Amino acid sequence: QVPLVESGGGFLQAGGSLRLSCAASGLTFSWYTMGWFRQAPGNEREFVAAISWRGGGTEYADSVKGRFTISRDSAKNTVYLQMNNLKPEDTAVYYCAAAYRTQRPTSYDYWGQGTQVTVSS
Repeated sequence: QVPLVESGGGFLQAGGSLRLSCAASGLTFSWYTMGWFRQAPGNEREFVAAISWRGGGTEYADSVKGRFTISRDSAKNTVYLQMNNLKPEDTAVYYCAAAYRTQRPTSYDYWGQGTQVTVSS
């Protein structure tokens, strides 16, 4: 059973907003740094944002700084990605991932199945 399940993807026009959710189960959520990645057709998977397991520090890719916000709710075992002012180049499958007790992971232990985000111009 995949311990991470994403939701919230969809189709929308440029300039719109979406909030992705990733629900974790079967793991101690507070011990994991959580990340969001995305992969567009023909491209490699790329880092989008992360929030650390201890202290809640955040990190963003330059392409999304100022537009996307990552947050986590330990009571709900869920990590969110609020995406504002979406652009067509944000179109991709978005994946969440979990890294065990690592502040700035170079690899992740668990991955979700992904959710599609499509932004039209």
